[in-house]
Amino acid sequence: MSLKYFKFLFAIATCFMLLPLTGYSQEAQSDQHIEVSLRMIGHQILLNSGDSTSRVLPIEKINNSYKIRFESDFEFQPEELVQTVNQVMQKAKLDSGYIVEVKECETEAIVYAYEMITWEGKDLIPCSSRDVPKSCYTLLFTLLQPQEQASQNNSQLIYFLLSIIALLLVSIYFFRRKRGKAKRNPNLIVLGDYTFDKLNTELLFDKERIELTSKEADLLILLHDAVNTTIEREVILKRVWGDEGDYVGRTLDVFISKLRKKLEADSKIKIVNIRGVGYKLVLDV
Repeated sequence: MSLKYFKFLFAIATCFMLLPLTGYSQEAQSDQHIEVSLRMIGHQILLNSGDSTSRVLPIEKINNSYKIRFESDFEFQPEELVQTVNQVMQKAKLDSGYIVEVKECETEAIVYAYEMITWEGKDLIPCSSRDVPKSCYTLLFTLLQPQEQASQNNSQLIYFLLSIIALLLVSIYFFRRKRGKAKRNPNLIVLGDYTFDKLNTELLFDKERIELTSKEADLLILLHDAVNTTIEREVILKRVWGDEGDYVGRTLDVFISKLRKKLEADSKIKIVNIRGVGYKLVLDV
């Protein structure tokens, strides 16, 4: 498989991997938006109770619920509480559904609670005429996730998993296909990202064809047959050039340089000079 193809697959995989990270970022922004809205509700509740100085303590998230805690005791009327919550939730576009529970601080007993699915401006507020005495209370908001959103999240997860599986299958298919072709054809030798065509004396790299001279091809075959093993200069000269004279000995280094140049696109392939001995072809698998 070519290096460029690997880079292409890696880029696609990276895009898919970033999808969950994007989701986490959006979730963090959503939590911040919800907490700001709930603090607004808390401040308005204190104002309705005649308290303009006490603080709303940091919002605490518990699973899919959010707890509003107050610095001081307060009292409230259910009708006023429901209207305050609804106004803020509508402005924040969080009114798709929620449950509100008012609890005593020490006992965790629920003193008031209601569930809001849709708001249609009706005066259907439970216990609206009952006054709740001043005390230490916490408000627990539980957001009801719409079924459509839950289904969409599941679909995105399934799509993500299927995309990764498909990507792996395509990679395996192309890898086996190229390796299989090289094995079936005795004239093809896989050299890293290259394919060496012995019959046509050329190197194949992606869609590029690099021609080799007959001597370059013979030299590459000899080096490959003894891959990762040093071949002495005298052996190379005898096997590739025979008895063509001293001139050949002086040009061996030139042919090695030419081969290196034609194989330079793949850093895993090296023709190493063993000083005073000879050369060897090194393949980093």
